[in-house]
Amino acid sequence: MKKNTKKILAILAVVAVIAGVLAACANGGSTDETTTAAPTEAAKETLVMATNAEFPPYEFHEGESIVGIDAEIAQAIADKLGMELKIEDVAFDSIIPGVQAGKYDMGMAGMTVTDERLKSVNFSDSYAKGVQVVIVKEDSDIKSIDDVNGKKIGVQTSTTGDIYASGDYGEENITKFDNGAVAVQALLSGKVDCVIIDNEPAKSYVKANEGLKILETAYVEEDYAICFNKDDTELQEKVNGALKELIADGTVKGIVDKYIPAE
Repeated sequence: MKKNTKKILAILAVVAVIAGVLAACANGGSTDETTTAAPTEAAKETLVMATNAEFPPYEFHEGESIVGIDAEIAQAIADKLGMELKIEDVAFDSIIPGVQAGKYDMGMAGMTVTDERLKSVNFSDSYAKGVQVVIVKEDSDIKSIDDVNGKKIGVQTSTTGDIYASGDYGEENITKFDNGAVAVQALLSGKVDCVIIDNEPAKSYVKANEGLKILETAYVEEDYAICFNKDDTELQEKVNGALKELIADGTVKGIVDKYIPAE
């Protein structure tokens, strides 16, 4: 009887252990791991946008924030996609290389679609029109676009003003600056004879600096768009879809009109 009793107790002990293991597995647990409850709500995916916040009214600093047409359109796109927008302020000529390298999801900085840029990145549909103009001193002998030839021209590095002017007037006549404000200061100090830049920031610079004016005739007209890594066609399509909806419902026009009132 004693031997049988011991055998029965041993069997019961094994059964108890097996039952415990089965119960743990049924509850999603394990004998050597601690489970952690999943968060109730997944964090939003981040949409990282590279810009150069020296280009009012498309992007500029207001206190600690980057605001402007591009910033607000990007936020509206992120909201449509259910994503969290993060804006990185970088040098303009760092935007495309950064997007190519995957450092940023997209670039948005009053950027014009050009054949040269299309070799490196893809673009969305256009969301705004841009016009390149020429800033001169009020007493300048440059009276029209025809008079720019042979003059010392200031531009912002890697902008379309830089690209077009370098092609039209020769690299030897172009002086490149990190941003438009520095180029305008060079004009005021006589280091260059004129500055070629987008019309909207040009108006801001002329308003802020006495003795300057914009030539009446536009230099180049262009379309602004958002750039993407060539391998990320999925994001390009999502953003383009959101952008089309925002254009159709008047959101984009409302944002542009907020910063560029009808004259």
